[in-house]
Amino acid sequence: MTYTQTLDYLFNSLPMYHRIGQAAYKADIANTVSLMSHLGNPERRFRSIHVAGTNGKGSVSHMLASVLMQAGYKVGLYTSPHLVDFRERIRINGQMIPQQQVTDFVEHHREFMQTLQLSFFEMTVGLAFDYFAQEQVDVAVVEVGMGGRLDSTNVIHPDLCVITNIGLDHTQFLGDTLAKIAGEKAGIIKPHVPVVIGETHPETKPVFEAKAAEMQAPICFADSKYTLRETQHPADQGLDSYDPNLHFSVQVVGDCPFDLQSNEFTCPLSGSYQLHNIATLLQALGLLPSLGYNISENHIRQGIAHVVDDTGLHGRWQLMDRLPLTICETAHNADGVNAMLQKLCEIPYRHLHLIYGCVNDKDYRKILRMMPHERTTYYYTQPSVPRGLPVEQLAAAAQDENMSGASFAQVGQAIQAARQAADPHHDLVLVTGSIFLVADAVEYYSTQIGH
Repeated sequence: MTYTQTLDYLFNSLPMYHRIGQAAYKADIANTVSLMSHLGNPERRFRSIHVAGTNGKGSVSHMLASVLMQAGYKVGLYTSPHLVDFRERIRINGQMIPQQQVTDFVEHHREFMQTLQLSFFEMTVGLAFDYFAQEQVDVAVVEVGMGGRLDSTNVIHPDLCVITNIGLDHTQFLGDTLAKIAGEKAGIIKPHVPVVIGETHPETKPVFEAKAAEMQAPICFADSKYTLRETQHPADQGLDSYDPNLHFSVQVVGDCPFDLQSNEFTCPLSGSYQLHNIATLLQALGLLPSLGYNISENHIRQGIAHVVDDTGLHGRWQLMDRLPLTICETAHNADGVNAMLQKLCEIPYRHLHLIYGCVNDKDYRKILRMMPHERTTYYYTQPSVPRGLPVEQLAAAAQDENMSGASFAQVGQAIQAARQAADPHHDLVLVTGSIFLVADAVEYYSTQIGH
C-alpha cells in the first residue's frame, strides 16, 4: 500500500468519529486493551502524562510537550483531531510520524484490526503508542479524545493526570450535567497518581475529590494556587499593530519549585482564556520535579513562548493575515465561544466579518444566539467532513435568530467574499465554529493565498 492508499483505508474503512459521529463511538475500552496486548503492551514502555477536559486540553498538552522538550526530554505527543495532516496527531519532539511508519503499521496489523472491527481512533491510539515505544520516548503527553473513563487512551498508567475544566459538550455520550461529565473525565484518575484539576466549580469539585479519595490520589486545583494577569492589553493597540501574543505575569500562593513571579511571560496562544490553561499547566509542572523530572523556570518560560514552533499547534486564535486582519479560532462549544467573545472585545475593529460553520451534533442554535449582532456581517458555510452541518440548515437557523448572511458551500468561498468586502486596515475577519472548519481555512490559506 502507498501512504495515500493507507489514508484512504483509514478514513473510509474504519469508523471515524470526526467524520460520521455517534456511529463510530464505542462505550468501552475492551478493543483497545486487546490491541495493546496484540502489540506487546507498548503503553507500558514509556512514561506518560494524561490530559482530559472539555476545553483547553489540546493547548495544555502542547504546552506540556514544549516545556519538556525545552528541558531536553524526548517527548511523544498524541492529540486529536488533526487539522490538515493525519500525522499531526502523533509527534515526537514536534516531528510528525513518518508516512512509512503509518503504512507499515496498517499493513502489518490490518487483518487484526478488521477481525476486531477497530474504530479509527482505536487504531490511531495503537499506532501512536507502538511508535512511542519503538522510538523509546522519555515521556509521552497523551490527550484524551472524548470523556476519559471509556476513552481509548485510558489504557496508560501515567505519572500525572490533568483535567483542565468541565463544560457541557458531547452530552449525548458523557451526560447532560456538569457532574455527570466530570464523572466521566474523572475516570482517568489512577491509584496513587497525582491529579491536577484546572478550574474549581461547585458542581464538579465534589466529584473529583470523591474519585481522588477512592483512588488515594493526591489532588490539587490550579486556580487556588496560580493567578495570571495580562500585562499588555490588545485594546490599547491599533488594528495595524495588533499583537496576537499573550503577555502575562504570574502570582503564586504557597510553595512552588520555580521562581515564576519575576518578569513577564509571552505565549503565542492568545486569548484571555489561555490564562486558565497556563495556570493548569503551571500546577502540573510544579508537581513534575517531585516525580523525577528535571525542569527549570527557564524551560517553562521558553516552552510556553515556543509552543507553536516546538509542537506545530494551529487554530488557537491563529493570525492568518494582516490585510485584512484575519484570525482562525477553533471554539466550538458554549464555553469556548464565551472565551472567544471576550477576546473579540479586545480588538479595535470597525466591522467584523464572521465566517461560521459547525458540525451537526453541536447546539448551534444556542451558539448563534451568543454571537455578536452589531457591526457584524455573517458568512455561513460548512466543514468538509460528512458530519458537517449543511449550510442551508445553518442559514435557516440563523434567519430564525434574525442573523441574515450570505451562504457558501465551501469555506474558501466565504473567505474570498469576506476579504473582498472587508476594509483591509480597519476590519476583522474571523473564521470559527469548528475545528474542521478551521482546518479547511488553514489549508485554503496555505494553498490559495500563500500564507
